[in-house]
Amino acid sequence: MRKQALTAACSSRWAGAVTKATHDQYALVRRAQAAHLHQLQTTINAIRHRLAQPLGAKGAKRAPGGYRSAFEWRQKAQRLRALEARHAEVRADWEAGRVHVVRGGKRLATTRHHLAEAGLTEDEWRARWEAARAFLSADGESGKRFGNETIRVAPGGEVSVKLPRPLEHLANAPHGRYVLTGRVAFAHRGEEWTDRIDANRAVAYEIRHDPVRDRWYLTASWKRPAVQALPLEAARAQGVIGVDMNADHLAAYRLDAHGNPVGGPRRFAYDLTGPASRRDAQLRHALTRLMHWAVREGVGAVAIEDLDFSDSTTREKHGRRKRFRQTVSGIPTGRLKARIVNMAAEHGLIIVAVDPAYTSRWGAQHWQKPLTAPTRAMTRHDAAAIAIGRRALGHPVRRRTATPPHDRSDRAGHRAAQTEPGTRRREETRPSIPGQRTRSVPPDTEAKAGDQRAQHRSGHAAENEPWIQGSLPLSL
Repeated sequence: MRKQALTAACSSRWAGAVTKATHDQYALVRRAQAAHLHQLQTTINAIRHRLAQPLGAKGAKRAPGGYRSAFEWRQKAQRLRALEARHAEVRADWEAGRVHVVRGGKRLATTRHHLAEAGLTEDEWRARWEAARAFLSADGESGKRFGNETIRVAPGGEVSVKLPRPLEHLANAPHGRYVLTGRVAFAHRGEEWTDRIDANRAVAYEIRHDPVRDRWYLTASWKRPAVQALPLEAARAQGVIGVDMNADHLAAYRLDAHGNPVGGPRRFAYDLTGPASRRDAQLRHALTRLMHWAVREGVGAVAIEDLDFSDSTTREKHGRRKRFRQTVSGIPTGRLKARIVNMAAEHGLIIVAVDPAYTSRWGAQHWQKPLTAPTRAMTRHDAAAIAIGRRALGHPVRRRTATPPHDRSDRAGHRAAQTEPGTRRREETRPSIPGQRTRSVPPDTEAKAGDQRAQHRSGHAAENEPWIQGSLPLSL
């Protein structure tokens, strides 16, 4: 209905562009609203659980304990009532399908009341506000000339716009088109863009104005075809790169098909401070360097941890550890996983998500010290990358000790042995069986070593009594 009403005032193409933009914004806000509801409900459940516990009660591994004092208990009870009221308000909006969107950004709208602190005049703020609220975009159409009929970009960089019906009198080219005086060029993926427009394949364009730099920008985008998934066995045959995600860098290490580390560690730093555009650019540049290195090394897969810190940023789980909560919140697990999957598909790589359990602990225990050398510094994060890569290859993370140097006995340690990847519980220690000696665990000290009466000893069978040797026979 909205598109039909707008079509009568302008054209079908511009009506479709306007309605699609609003529908996409509505869908985005609805997803954010659902995530906010889930976070509120999780926090409310955690506070209710801790309020029901006695004061000073210790928590378990999976459930927190009670609060430390009555004062903290009263503060949390007050916060619980505020969260419940907020949850009821958001729930009402969700059930009614009502969303709250500020076209142009809530932060910029709030800046209007603090112009002196922002160092802006009213005219400068007005220019930014109008530029943020205005948009000019059009989706592509396969089969049309140069892949887009509304905003057309020729191979030489000439840009022309199909004007809506009320503005056709402003056209400076045939068929109601307005040709811009400037020329555009795409330095990034320019060859791929040229191939698409030569084949008249769909390309979407967006024109925006930056009032701070006083420049106009044209952004081109297109959808890549579905990538055929490479079998996991074929990807692991070429080796893998394990990646450990941290708050300020990516620690990576290359492993061959047998799980052996190759070369030295690599670190790709990023700084996730500042606005969202800067954070996204920092993350994109770090992942780009990682993908280029993986292609040069000739591996077929990149292994990452399947992390989710959505329940670890709440104050009810980590208490007063504010610095730790800020560090955990700073690790962009969701954005990193989504971005690395897309970028790996473009470079012909596959992503293997592994269980993050004990990767940092076992990596530091079994790989950090053996690989440390005067010319190679190993950190805990580098060792964790090795653990992640070995788990993606199907090998156990923990290393076995070398073969005993003395003889075939076990007094120098348990023997070197590798368990098949398909064996269950292969990374656990071998159990201690009372009364029975194994190759990796010494005999139980509380159990008897065996039947002492079966041995040819004089006296009792007690182990602590002295053994008396009989007299030697007389020689003839």
